[in-house]
Amino acid sequence: KFAVLAYLIIVFLVINASSSWEESPKVKSPHVGLVDIQGIILEGSEANADRLSQGLRKAFEAENTQGIIIRINSPGGSPVQSGLVYREIRRLKTLHSDKKVYAVITDVGASGGYYVAAAADEIYADPASLVGSIGVTSPGFGFSDLIQNLGIERRVYTAGENKAFLDPFLPRDEAQVAFFNNILSDVHQQFIDAVKQGRGDRLHNEETVFSGLIWSGRQALGLGLIDGLASAGQVAREIIGVEEVVDYTPKVSPFERFAGQLGVTMVDRAAALIGYDGMQLR
Repeated sequence: KFAVLAYLIIVFLVINASSSWEESPKVKSPHVGLVDIQGIILEGSEANADRLSQGLRKAFEAENTQGIIIRINSPGGSPVQSGLVYREIRRLKTLHSDKKVYAVITDVGASGGYYVAAAADEIYADPASLVGSIGVTSPGFGFSDLIQNLGIERRVYTAGENKAFLDPFLPRDEAQVAFFNNILSDVHQQFIDAVKQGRGDRLHNEETVFSGLIWSGRQALGLGLIDGLASAGQVAREIIGVEEVVDYTPKVSPFERFAGQLGVTMVDRAAALIGYDGMQLR
């Protein structure tokens, strides 16, 4: 009984802490609104579209924000989550046309991370940042030869001739591979269209830019992937012209962090068992 009571008290305290975790900062002086994107952009992770969009809305709607900085340190992730954030940024820019958006890449702004950055009015990075990787990947494995050598018979029962689509334990089906490559190409084209929409005629050498390669910040500047070399502090002081920076990134409670990591881990483990790692902008 004591253990149950202690458990209930802990749950109560965690829920109360979680409810106060998302309080918006109240700032009356002119300032720059900051939203951080850290890590893989993925449903269930801290950098998911719902959480990031919540922070972006708070930053845009605050009366005294003079500009928005989206600070990015992400290797990419889900094309769906990245696309949702991209479109939310563009929607908020339309509603608050007086507030410019600046993406600032720190260590890495690649693939889905760059997808989000492309929605900004201007993009900045460090000379040594990793920028680009405009492509789509879906890694997996093939075990058909292995199980055949071990004398294992694969039995899978389906309704629908393609329901065992790209099953890693069955021999490679070239028609299914070609079909899936078309899906990857379509998602890649959506990525390309978003970058072109955001960057316009600032891009150079598009054939190379959209090949999936990655560059240093200094190289990315020459390709038109970014507009300058600067940190978030420099952008606030020297470009927006405001010293004070206020963080509007929604905070994650300890309970949410634990639950999110547990959920992501379970999904990852299940996917690994069947040799599928999902479609990712990486």
